[in-house]
This record gives sequence, C-alpha cells and structure tokens, in this order.
Amino acid sequence: MSLESFLHNLHAKPSQSRPPDWEVDWADAPLKYKLYRGLPTVSLSPEVPLALGSRNMSGKPDLTGIGHMLWYIYGLTQMSHSCAADPMHQTASPLQMHRRFVPSGGGLYPNEIYVYLKTKDAPDGIYHYDAAHHRLILLRQGDFDSFLARALGNRCKVSACFGTIFVSTVFWRNYYKYNDFSYRLQGLDAGVLIGQSLEVAERFGFAARVYFQFLDRAVNHLLGLSDREESVYAVIPLSMEAATTWFSDRSGGIGDVRAAELCRELEAVRHNHYVRSRKIKPYPMLIQMNEASMIEFPEAFRQIGTVPDADSGVRATYLPRADSLMYDLAAICRKRYSPESEFVLNPITSAQVGALLHDATASCKYRNDLDGPHENFISRVLLYVCTSKVEGVPDGSYRYDAVTHALRRIYSGDHRARLQQGMYLDNVNLFQVPLCLHVTGNKDFFKPELGYRGYRIQQMEAGILVQRLLLAASAVGWGGRPLLGFNADNCDEIYKIAPQRKTSLIQIPIGPYRSCSRLEGGLHA
Repeated sequence: MSLESFLHNLHAKPSQSRPPDWEVDWADAPLKYKLYRGLPTVSLSPEVPLALGSRNMSGKPDLTGIGHMLWYIYGLTQMSHSCAADPMHQTASPLQMHRRFVPSGGGLYPNEIYVYLKTKDAPDGIYHYDAAHHRLILLRQGDFDSFLARALGNRCKVSACFGTIFVSTVFWRNYYKYNDFSYRLQGLDAGVLIGQSLEVAERFGFAARVYFQFLDRAVNHLLGLSDREESVYAVIPLSMEAATTWFSDRSGGIGDVRAAELCRELEAVRHNHYVRSRKIKPYPMLIQMNEASMIEFPEAFRQIGTVPDADSGVRATYLPRADSLMYDLAAICRKRYSPESEFVLNPITSAQVGALLHDATASCKYRNDLDGPHENFISRVLLYVCTSKVEGVPDGSYRYDAVTHALRRIYSGDHRARLQQGMYLDNVNLFQVPLCLHVTGNKDFFKPELGYRGYRIQQMEAGILVQRLLLAASAVGWGGRPLLGFNADNCDEIYKIAPQRKTSLIQIPIGPYRSCSRLEGGLHA
C-alpha cells in the first residue's frame, strides 16, 4: 500500500485500516506505561498540590516543583471502578482503570514523556518520567545543551532552559488493538498531551515553545530509543526567561549538520524495559510512515502560514462577549469526564457556548516553530459546530469565527439525525447533545511544505485544540467525548468544506451530563 493510500484510508475508509479478521489478544496486551529496569532512579515528591492556579516562580525550579508539573501533565491520577454494561447479553462486567488528566483513544496511552533536566537536586541529564511510580529514571547523564541545540537546528538557546520535555509515541501500545488506525490516534494523543503540558507549564510560570521539527534520529539517539519501536513527536523546552529571549526562527552557525553526524558524537545506549506483551506483531506501515516523516538536516525545517477563514460574509450569530474562564486547573482536571450514554439535553445558553469557544481557541496562541518567533492568533485547525436547543442560537451548522467571536451559519436546521447516522458506533446518543463540534484541517495536511510529517503535525495541533475544548467544557460544568468513529465526508457536506479542500479531523459532542455510578480514588499523597 502506498503512503498516500494509507493516509487516505485513515479518514475516508477507516474500516480498511484494520483487517476484517483482526483479533485483539487482550491477555497479551502491553502495559500502558514504560518500565525501565536496572537504572538509577530519582524519587519525586508525592505530596502534589491540590490547587493549581497561576504562580510566579523565581530562580531555577527545584525537583519538587518539576515532579508536581510532570504529575499534572501525565501522572497516574485516579483509580476508577465501574461496570461496563452489555445490553445484548443483559449483563455487566467490572471495569477498573487508571486515569490520567488527559484522554486517550481506548484508554491505552501510547505516549511517553522524557525530560532533559538541569537542576541542583539531581544530576544533569536525560530522564524518563516513570508514571507508574512517579519518579525519574536516569537514562544518560551529562550536559547536552550543544547536542540538543543543533538537533533543533540552532533555533533554541537550550542553555537558557532549565529543562526540555520530549513527547514520544510507542507504536505497539495501541497498534495491538487498532492496527494501522493507531497511526491516526497516536498523533491526536500526542497533541492532547502537548496541550496539557502547555497548560500546566503556564500554571507553574514556565515559558514553553513547541518544536514539531527536529533531527529525529539524533533526538531518538539522545534518549536511547529505537525508532522502529518508539519515536519522539515533539520537543518542548522550558525556561524561566521569556520565550522571545531564547527562541530563534532560523538555523544559525551549524545549519548544515546532519542527524547521522550528531549521532556519532554520542555513544549509543539501549536500556532494558518491560513491555509485558509476549508476542509483538509487525506494524510495517507505521514504521514506513515514521521513516518517511523523519528530518535528516535543518535545511528541511519549514514555516507555514495559517488557514484563512472562508465565507466571512455569511450570516453570523454574534456571541456574548466572553472573558477567559477563570478556574483552578487541578480541580478542572479532576472533574473532566468523557460521557457516552450519560449526556442529557439540559438547556444551555449562547453565553455559555461563547465562553467555551473563546477559551478553547486561546490554544491558537501557543508558541511553536511553524509560526516563527511570534505567536499566531489564527489556527491551522478550525472549529465547526452543529447546535441544537441552544438559547439565543438557531439550530444549524456553523463555523466559529474566533476573530469576531461569532458563529457563521452554513445550514439552518437540526442536523443531529444525520450526524447520528454517520457514526460507526452508537456509543453516544447525539439527540441528547446540544453541541457537536468538529475540528477541521486541510486535506493535504500541508504535505507540499512539510511532507508526510505534516500529517502527524496536523493531528497534534488538532489534539491541542481538543484538550482545550475538554478543559473549557469541564470549567463550564459539561462533559466532552472525542470520537473518531464518524463519517468525515458526511460532516464535510454539513459544513460545505470539501470544496475548500478541508476535512473533519475529529468529532467532539459536548454538553451537560449525568454521571454514572462509579468508585474513584485519587492517587496522590
């Protein structure tokens, strides 16, 4: 199968991304976190703060604060026990899960977090965040400022950063269930994790910048990863200084260094880790996509423009003026919930919708290497929404115009029946949902500028926006359920975006809900 056909099927024909005879071996499932063996460990404080408002940090962060940040980004936060109903057999089976503050497709968490730390409380070096034990595992000790700066194309003054987060993807962890369709999930999951990282870093007073482009083989080599099993998707330096003082939009000085040359500067390391699966099936298309997406030299780094708004002259419903939602991030993270059958069609207002959309699209302003040195206020992924029974907003399909804070009508009427028919699984009753949002993006995923890497970048940017939507929904008192089991062509027709070469990337029903019965316990001191 060609790579073009592979990516086309992920959206247009998702059923073809998994063989009809594919059977999931649940008994041989991998762990949902990585366990290294026989390496030095650094304990982190379990006494995490239960409130997380904005704070101003002075001086270099200590290990306690860094541990709290990592726990809020990707730690194991709750144990949940509920019953999964089987209507066909009229039975219910117990379902026990470890929760994190970010959602994940199927609850499989295919991502891992590594950090390059320079702090007085621990040796400088590369660490893996061991979420299962809330500790750091030392993978490689030393000063790697120069190495990492060159792997980023000298676009970051790494010496001005106290730490760097690496978000990686472990291919097998959700391939065992979803087969090739896991490639679509992996980018979205990575984006959700990036979104949470940015939110938490801001609460701790850290300046952050996301790098989607870097010398992959060099970064994987630094972390000791085999890129046929796991690969870094994003690099996020953190600093106490304003980002404008340590970020550059162009390579300088050593821009012609190749990944292979950098790799030769460091001795290769391979550490033993436990997966649990006894048999790992091959995933050749994921390896091919990863190799096709790799960057070997900094001259290949690109900046790309934003997606211009279309149909700006159509009839608009202007939403009430909305300020950013003020909330305790820790409380909202604990409260966040992804309903299925629990949605209830309670009345909602245009003011609530306006607050949700305004707060969510604030994610467009994050700093990244695609926009250059300045914040971008127009996203490359856009929000569309179908509304039903919203006070002050006629039923219809709309594009959200973040600049004017307005819903621009595309089609009038109630589209819930058509949306419900377009779902591949009937796990959500959309007739009980007042808002069904769709994150959309370019169909060519910026391939002319970014090559095949553009696909996973687009999915990550969609994931960042999804996480903002979910946090904003939780702040309003609602729930949101990210879904990929929907007919994208059907939604594209509802929004008339196919002629613009755009498509729906993910569907998120959002609204009031009634929680099901379950036992939960926080995993913190």
